[in-house]
Amino acid sequence: MSPQLNSLQRKYLKGLAHNRKPVITVGHNGLAPSLMEELKQTLAHHELIKIKLPAGDKAIRIQMLESICTQTGASLVTLIGRNGVIFLQAKKSKITLPA
Repeated sequence: MSPQLNSLQRKYLKGLAHNRKPVITVGHNGLAPSLMEELKQTLAHHELIKIKLPAGDKAIRIQMLESICTQTGASLVTLIGRNGVIFLQAKKSKITLPA
């Protein structure tokens, strides 16, 4: 289960993610096991990542992000257009969340 972020934490993380480029792109193969493994490694290293999702129905993009969060234990920060932002705090975190 992914930890819940409060509105102040979401706003803070959105600000940090604003200037970042997407580091993962979900292609036509969707959430393939190889993509999920790469995503887990990237999350462990970066904590806060932006994901480029495929074009199409917004409901499908939301489902993809929820599936990613469930499989990785990350929290959904935001979805704007085709870009989703997720966060998973590392044991030795570089990002300190506001209370």
